[in-house]
Amino acid sequence: MKKTMMIFIVFCSAIFAQDRVHVTIYNQNRALVKEIRSVKLRKGTGLLSFKDVASQIDPTSVYFISKTCPDKLYVIEQNFEYDLVGSEKILSKYIDKKVSLTTKDGNEFKGILLSNSRGDVVLKTDSGIEIVQKNILERFSLPKLPAGLITKPTLVWQVNNSGPEKQDVEVTYLTTGMNWHAEYIAVIDEEENKLDLTGWVSINNNTGKLFRDAKIKLIAGDVHIAREQGIMGSSAADAAYLKKAAPQLEEKQFFEYHMYTLNRLATIKNNQIKQITLFPSARVNYKKTFTFDERRYNNKIAVRLVFENNKKSGLGIPLPEGKIRVYKKDSDGSQEFIGEDNISHTPKGEKINLLLGNAFDLTGKRKMVSVDKTGKKSRKETIETILKNHKDIPVTIYVYEHLWGNWKIVKSSHKYNKKDSSTIKFAVQVEPDSTVKIEYTSVISW
Repeated sequence: MKKTMMIFIVFCSAIFAQDRVHVTIYNQNRALVKEIRSVKLRKGTGLLSFKDVASQIDPTSVYFISKTCPDKLYVIEQNFEYDLVGSEKILSKYIDKKVSLTTKDGNEFKGILLSNSRGDVVLKTDSGIEIVQKNILERFSLPKLPAGLITKPTLVWQVNNSGPEKQDVEVTYLTTGMNWHAEYIAVIDEEENKLDLTGWVSINNNTGKLFRDAKIKLIAGDVHIAREQGIMGSSAADAAYLKKAAPQLEEKQFFEYHMYTLNRLATIKNNQIKQITLFPSARVNYKKTFTFDERRYNNKIAVRLVFENNKKSGLGIPLPEGKIRVYKKDSDGSQEFIGEDNISHTPKGEKINLLLGNAFDLTGKRKMVSVDKTGKKSRKETIETILKNHKDIPVTIYVYEHLWGNWKIVKSSHKYNKKDSSTIKFAVQVEPDSTVKIEYTSVISW
């Protein structure tokens, strides 16, 4: 008797789960849902319905376990029921049965429903066949709800229970229809020395299910998803307000990704976008750079903001993929939008390079001055680039050139750095209201 009691305590202990709904959301329109519910089961073999699951559930991903008595409750068969109640479905189940229709002008028709098409219904009445257009109908009267229809997507299991009638069961499954992404607000000070960076995460729920008081986790990283084989069936608030937000998400490394866990329970409604602060405002050192790259910017000089994601710059935290919107403070204290760019998942210690737009007061023009054939598979090219600065301050412009084949620079007006096997970069200072000409000659063979 004592031995039996000890076994019962180990395998059939009661649980007191505080967080009964867990939702882990990925960047790839996918979420992992874990729910713990209290159920009542009869002994032996019977059916267990788990109602109100996500309508976009992957039924093949479902994992079921009893938290109370895992060795005494197991699943024999699983079905995902998604034939939800709707007027068309209800009518389709009343074919060859008696129905009553009332039109908008008060006429009533009673008879056997023969057909239910998109535009009309066909009835066999005592006086013959009636075809009634649906756009004039006011009401259908049916004796009862047909069997086999449900109001919410439901998992139905055939189970065998040799444990107690009352148990807590845990169900885990994957669903599509839920996504999250990061958004950032950067505010540059008037002197253009530093910026205040604030992060948000936005959660978008289109799974068809409300998750009430859920423990929320976010996974940042590129999780591989295998191709499916025949499975069943805001904008951010004002930046000045965001600065005051407190941190709510705890970040840590998880496998080869990063996980962000919300430090409170939250409700995610269906068809809702929920925004949560990712981290409090960080004061970040940055540099403004000007880049001329004809291949990328078509004779425009691009304005970029560059900063290191490290503690020395004022940051040094993993930044999930997202969009950074940049504002600048005006002399009257207002904040004006000056550009935006996307970043990929950025670990700490990496550089962030944001393209904001094209400079108004800087111009560049590139042309090929000459091309001379030097052999059957070689030639000499001379390239000229004219840079103009219409500002009242000097600027440094970085000029990129892309070469091909086996190349060698034989003459250049300015020093350059070789960036890779096909790219060189010039760093040229242009004084106020002045012009600089860069010219170089290369020999190319192939």
